[in-house]
Amino acid sequence: MELYSTNNTASRVSFKDAVFNSMPQDKGLYMPVTIPRLDDKFINHLDEYTLPEIAFHVAQNLLGDSIPADDLKAIIYDAINFYAPIVPLEKDVYVLELFHGPSLAFKDFGARFMSRVMSYFLEEGEKQLDVLVATSGDTGGAVALGFLGVPNTRVTILYPKGKVSDIQELQLTTNGQNIRALEINGTFDDCQALVKQAFTDKDLNEKFRLTSANSINIARLIPQTFYYFNAYAQLLKQGKNKVVFSVPSGNFGNIGAGLLAWKMGLPIEQFIAATNANDTVPAFLKSGVYQPKPSVATLSNAMDVGNPSNWVRIADMFKDDMNKLKGMITGFSYDDTETLAAIKQVDKDYNYVVCPHTAIAWQALKDWKKLHPDSEASGVFLATAHPCKFPDVFPDNIAEKINVPQQVKSLEEKDKQSVILGKEFDEFKHYLLANQ
Repeated sequence: MELYSTNNTASRVSFKDAVFNSMPQDKGLYMPVTIPRLDDKFINHLDEYTLPEIAFHVAQNLLGDSIPADDLKAIIYDAINFYAPIVPLEKDVYVLELFHGPSLAFKDFGARFMSRVMSYFLEEGEKQLDVLVATSGDTGGAVALGFLGVPNTRVTILYPKGKVSDIQELQLTTNGQNIRALEINGTFDDCQALVKQAFTDKDLNEKFRLTSANSINIARLIPQTFYYFNAYAQLLKQGKNKVVFSVPSGNFGNIGAGLLAWKMGLPIEQFIAATNANDTVPAFLKSGVYQPKPSVATLSNAMDVGNPSNWVRIADMFKDDMNKLKGMITGFSYDDTETLAAIKQVDKDYNYVVCPHTAIAWQALKDWKKLHPDSEASGVFLATAHPCKFPDVFPDNIAEKINVPQQVKSLEEKDKQSVILGKEFDEFKHYLLANQ
């Protein structure tokens, strides 16, 4: 597998180099030189395969000879060891539950795969790998658990102070060992900017072997394609072969992975980009003007991103036909009042509890269906996190229905360990250099 930078299509790096370097020095993002199209026989018979079998086939076609087949299979079967069911709520409306991994969020797919790939590529005696990750909520917890105890690695998580839920914060700050957490007095965009600047800072790159665990890393994006293929496989078992995906969207890695699956041949009819008040992409899809703006805090905090990093990858996939992009993605955005109303409506209609991000995806799917009453496609909205991670969001009558998993109860017995920093790069750089 060879990759290029979105800022320099003539560049070429190996998958291993892209995983460890995370972001090109020209500040683009890595993309595969070739996106293979899977054969129709495999696509049409997806229902005959398990999730790990699907994941292995997809990854092998993308990665080529970057990792030998037996080693890749071992990585996938170890990393993707939990299920991701589609649950029917009404006729042709399904929820894809992506919160059955250890951190109770969809990020477990990417974080667990990436940590094992990095561990596989690390050779004995090599310089310690320093993983920097900015999180708006769920990424940090998934990365922390994915890398916890992995030899010769150290993870530094940056998160916006006061802008993640209590449970998310416990997942970030109670690990110890090779995981450390920094509370940044700012927004997720500030955290993300610090991480990106670190990758292009000469002093830091001389001292450390830096990489990222954010979705800017291609090793995070690839495994997120797996659950799109698997969701379609489950629809095929029910005799359905047309699908629309509604995706809660913040940094746009999730929907970017879906588009990668579509490029590989998965017959998806439409993507719905469902955002909160941070509506940079829905606004672009309506106006044609891409205008990043400062993020604002919402109930769906993991989507509080004003300048989505992965949008450059999506734009790159459609660089030859931007009109096709606008035809393939429909954008909807909702404020907190509408999000709460959606949570209550889902509970009322289905006796089912959704997190605020998932509620937005459900509402977007319902609104899309109203605009397309003749569509025969099944609508699948992505449940990106377990509702227990957002206890303060729900009215009491809904909160009492949430089954809190044991791993969350255990977190509450641990002590928080974090360092508070401002949002200036010099302070972050000083911290890294002073804590080698």
